[in-house]
Amino acid sequence: MAQHKIIFAGPVGAGKTTAIRSISDIPIITTDEDATDMTANRKPQTTVAMDYGLMKLDGNERVHLYGTPGQERFDFMWDILSEGGLGLVLMLDNTRVNPFQDMGFYVNAFRAFIDKTHLVIGVTHMNERPEPELERYNDHLASLGYKAPIFEVDARERRDVALLVQALLYSIDPGIR
Repeated sequence: MAQHKIIFAGPVGAGKTTAIRSISDIPIITTDEDATDMTANRKPQTTVAMDYGLMKLDGNERVHLYGTPGQERFDFMWDILSEGGLGLVLMLDNTRVNPFQDMGFYVNAFRAFIDKTHLVIGVTHMNERPEPELERYNDHLASLGYKAPIFEVDARERRDVALLVQALLYSIDPGIR
């Protein structure tokens, strides 16, 4: 049985936990705790270690889904969770003050991992704030030295998250189902 591992990263509130919950074929494991810092202004709970879910593909293949904590103070978990991963799904929240700053921060934080694997980006909350548009995300990503698929997604929608995962898997192996 083939086993794969995909990492979900991004700032607090971008939809990592929700995305994993919407795509997982098993109940997810989360390490959410009550937010006690400025994170509480965005949401009542936050991931402090990881989220875990599992997707079952054709041919007995499995994709293990790991969500990283969004807060920088838990960045020690990023390297631990990334080890052995096939690629990164970077979730960005379009309602944040500067989503391009978030993109730069996470691309740089995961640069060594991205350089060895693949990247796909999902932009959430575009229904709440349609600007900046995806074209500007592509331009900013190019300024960071990368080209990757970027999609508008609703992390609650299985098909949207499936599109992110499929894009990542297809970039690795176009024959994967």
